[in-house]
Amino acid sequence: MEKNPCNKTNQWETELEKIKSIVNKTILVEEVKWGGTVYTYLNKNIIGIGGFKSYFGIWFFNGVFLKDKENLLINAQEGTTKSMRQMRFQSIKEINEKKILNYINEAIEIEEKGLVIKPTKREPISSGFLNKILDTNKELKLAFENFTTYKQREFIEFIESAKQEKTKLARIEKIKPMILSNTGLNDKYR
Repeated sequence: MEKNPCNKTNQWETELEKIKSIVNKTILVEEVKWGGTVYTYLNKNIIGIGGFKSYFGIWFFNGVFLKDKENLLINAQEGTTKSMRQMRFQSIKEINEKKILNYINEAIEIEEKGLVIKPTKREPISSGFLNKILDTNKELKLAFENFTTYKQREFIEFIESAKQEKTKLARIEKIKPMILSNTGLNDKYR
């Protein structure tokens, strides 16, 4: 049996198939991204579906712009997630095809209008620990500077999120070979 990428716990097979049958009535195109089922319109992510431990649901990538007249959407990470909103279910009985189609069609209209939340620029950060090492190792410094700002930030956050100095130093030793081989901290997950 082929594993369903939108069902992380294998307990929502019937429910997710029901959601898929509803989404298939729209113009969205099904794709697999990040190990899950995502539906796109004009190559833009509109919705994703998935099953988790205690619920299954639909997430709307630009859900912040949906009117949500039925009050069905939640922000799964309040304060962190800016655009995405989720519609969660715990039973197949909760699935209302007409309401879901209304939300999906509105999400498509939002994409056609080009509504998006622009990412905010993050404050630059630095690591005194890493800077000391880079100042004494020119090869490492050059290799580090060849990374994008985003990947440099990942390394710095990895180091600075440690509370103890010995942990920070251990993390620096761990990432040195990665930097020298031009491997980003999270490249294996991309």
